[in-house]
Amino acid sequence: MTQSDHTTHPAVVAEGLSHAYNGRVALAGVSFTVAPGELFGILGPNGGGKTTMFKILSTLLRPDSGRARIWGLDVVSQRDQVRHLIGVVFQSPALDVKLTVRENLLHHGHLYGIAGRALRDGIDACLDRMSLRDRASDLVETLSGGLRRRVELAKAVLTHPRVLLMDEPTAGLDPGARDDFWHLINTMRMDTSMTVIHTTHHLEEADICDRIGIVDRGQLVALDSPAALKSEIKGEMVTLKGAALAALQQRVTTEFDVHAQIEGDSIRILSPNGHELAARVKSVLGDAVDSINIARPTLADVFRQRSGHEFWTGTTKNGEPS
Repeated sequence: MTQSDHTTHPAVVAEGLSHAYNGRVALAGVSFTVAPGELFGILGPNGGGKTTMFKILSTLLRPDSGRARIWGLDVVSQRDQVRHLIGVVFQSPALDVKLTVRENLLHHGHLYGIAGRALRDGIDACLDRMSLRDRASDLVETLSGGLRRRVELAKAVLTHPRVLLMDEPTAGLDPGARDDFWHLINTMRMDTSMTVIHTTHHLEEADICDRIGIVDRGQLVALDSPAALKSEIKGEMVTLKGAALAALQQRVTTEFDVHAQIEGDSIRILSPNGHELAARVKSVLGDAVDSINIARPTLADVFRQRSGHEFWTGTTKNGEPS
């Protein structure tokens, strides 16, 4: 999706959204727009404000200040109308496991006033789309996690929403099930032009979005396409592994006058010429380095640059608690 697509009437508008829980700021003046048909990700670490944003957009939480509109309707003052425009997939399961797949969809349809042949046809279409027709009579409690997520998604799209909102929709799924889930989402988007907004702390899920908003400590620290955000970081990322990381980090910093950052079991260095630095490191340090990898910057690097601390560890660039 190109920037020119955003000249059309936006599907979702957030303007200065703020919210606090018992004095703890969860959102601090967050603003963004989402274009029709866009796949928009809200990326951030746990506690960054993602779920609060999801709750506001899905009409479950009133912001302390600011406003949000979905297709021009205010999520607070026009809550009931908004609910007819959205489908919602919660992070926590929202299925009755003692009912069958079809029964879950049937009761969900009744809640929206759908009945008779329209509901039966709608359920059959959803079951076919999610490849669940052969499991329609199975109790939900007998399904795998991936299949249950498909049922959740079938419920959400049964009412033909114009905007699909999902909070950490692949939480607890294995990589294969996650891939299947996103294949279903992208197929639906191509077929229906539905707008999709999802929260995630999986960097690879943010990478597939048209655009992402990165949130940290309640603030929107970045907003653009993943490719554009990563292109702002000039150079290449050199990753080193060795037996004694702290000693290796000190040697690399001293020998090559670079900022070497320990992340997990690796040392990462942003360099204007990664291949040249890698060759020098190997030549000078030899067997002290077990492996060297050179890659383009990632969204984790974008997060670090914009927030001042690591995505997972919550430490600042100086190593202090965030």
